[in-house]
Amino acid sequence: MTAQRMARTTAWLALPSALCLAAASPALAHDGHTAKTSTSASADQTYQINLEPLNKSGSQGTALLSLDGTKLTVKIEAKGLVPGQPHAQHIHGSTDGHDFHCPDASADKNGDGIVTTAEGLPSYGDINISLTTKGDTSKKSGLAVDRMPTAKEDGTLSYSRTITVSQDVADHIKDLHVVQHGIDPNDNNEYDFGKGKSELDPKLPQEATAPAACGMVRGAAVGSMPVGGVETGSGSTQGIESPGLIAGGAAALLAAGGLFAVRRHGAGRRTVRADG
Repeated sequence: MTAQRMARTTAWLALPSALCLAAASPALAHDGHTAKTSTSASADQTYQINLEPLNKSGSQGTALLSLDGTKLTVKIEAKGLVPGQPHAQHIHGSTDGHDFHCPDASADKNGDGIVTTAEGLPSYGDINISLTTKGDTSKKSGLAVDRMPTAKEDGTLSYSRTITVSQDVADHIKDLHVVQHGIDPNDNNEYDFGKGKSELDPKLPQEATAPAACGMVRGAAVGSMPVGGVETGSGSTQGIESPGLIAGGAAALLAAGGLFAVRRHGAGRRTVRADG
């Protein structure tokens, strides 16, 4: 009886402590959740991205993304690009839970040897920021090649711009990545129709819009499958966050007077330019 009485007494003494702990648990969980979700970018955060070649382009480079609050400075140094040609470039990915990544050769669903923009989108996601040299940086400027950087005659490209981004972008910068476009599979230093027409606009060569290089923030998940709202493995743009991206981008390009046009220059060299 004495032992039973002592056990009951011990249990009653422990109960208030247990109740206090239980009452505190939701607050502790809430505090932990707050700490996890309020990871706003602090000043002077810098992330390095190594740009690796896609489509056997031979291009490579380094991008630095530096955040100061919602001010994002993007610096890119690249080489091995198509000389003298504009190269559309973007920050791709999602800030709402989708897990995107750089594609590999398996994204080439029709087996033609080229991972096209449409084939790559299910892997690297929609355009979040268009890395133009001036003016608008939204996805509406995704095809604004008249405002995209042009590679020098030696195939190098230097880019630097500071833009204001949303808080979501600042908070999820590690989930985003950089893609550069424009390839030259037949090594003739120009964009031509050797690989057919672009699925973004039949007036454009596939070479002008196919991805040339992609890089993810160091430490980001590599090889993860996209989740939620994306049709993977279909090679189509169905389910992408903005299904009207291709049509809208082409329309914006036409409205801006920046449509790619193939022309011949003095020595018969064909190139792709932006008509103004």
